[in-house]
Amino acid sequence: MFYLFLAPLKDVHAFFNLFRYITLRTAFAVLTGLLISFIVGPRLIKFLKNLQPEQSVREDVPERHQPKTGTPTMGGLLIILAVVFPTLLWADLTHPYIWLVLFATLGFGAIGFVDDYLKIMTNRGKGMRAYQKILAQAAVGLAIALFLLYDPVNPDIKGHLAVPFFKRVFPYLGLWYLPFVLVVVIGTSNAVNLTDGLDGLALGPILVATLAFVLFSYVAGHARFARYLQVTYVAGAGELTVFCGAMLGASLGFLWFNSYPAQVFMGDVGALALGGALGTIAVVTRQEAALVIAGGIFVLEAVSVILQVVSFKLTGRRLFRMAPLHHHFELMGWEEPKVVVRFFIIAVILALFSLSTLKIR
Repeated sequence: MFYLFLAPLKDVHAFFNLFRYITLRTAFAVLTGLLISFIVGPRLIKFLKNLQPEQSVREDVPERHQPKTGTPTMGGLLIILAVVFPTLLWADLTHPYIWLVLFATLGFGAIGFVDDYLKIMTNRGKGMRAYQKILAQAAVGLAIALFLLYDPVNPDIKGHLAVPFFKRVFPYLGLWYLPFVLVVVIGTSNAVNLTDGLDGLALGPILVATLAFVLFSYVAGHARFARYLQVTYVAGAGELTVFCGAMLGASLGFLWFNSYPAQVFMGDVGALALGGALGTIAVVTRQEAALVIAGGIFVLEAVSVILQVVSFKLTGRRLFRMAPLHHHFELMGWEEPKVVVRFFIIAVILALFSLSTLKIR
């Protein structure tokens, strides 16, 4: 919004030319997201606490989590507000990709909201049925996949898959591109949700992965940098840098209230929204493989659940003391803050490694 109003004024005064730069608007998006979080956060937490005074924790968690009973959830509403509003203020709203990631954020956030609301109403941790949630996610994911399959912005690369480390390998998937996008977007959304089991745990990897995609988005949308680094040039993807900035500000702001001991939980409304947005950014920028690396913590958490279920179904034995993986380490005796910090350190290492794919071609 500000971009559309202020950038054209560059002919009036050179100062307004600053608003043409993605880097400046990204910085403002980070600060705006933080400011919204700090102003709205305490009021929202108070409202949610009054709304759900007897909110219970999930039953499938270690016993040490029971003292958290009464901590309100659905704090992800603050994250969505602190992502969407700065994006509308500082991004170039004429770019379709901005509206695509906003659609992903609000779409997956709405699914999470319904799930959280049902859990609050029943007060037994029972939300949407698994098949209902997957069908709703598939509907949102399919809309994203169809847009990218018939991408009007970059028709030369629509339906193509960028293969990391091989600069000239760019296969066309055709209709197979639809299930590929669905797996990436829905998988990322649910993986982030699975990771959100300890105070501040999901936000650390989200922060570092988003920071990595600030660079990936900027490079993918910059013709000269993309050519030099031999990555797929995606016209308009650079504007997603502003959106990533808003995600950074919103996540940092929410971490202020969600760090141990948490004053509020983000709930499905926040986790599904952040994961859906991150997965959508990855497929738009053609950096899906980088997401697997930068978001390696999410992959490990999701895989631990899959392996646990498969092992129990086939052998009757569990591979881990409890899944997702962070609960396994809790039951090994690690204190909650230690799990969170160590997972964050691993996330930083993985994000740095993902950035190395820009040069390894």
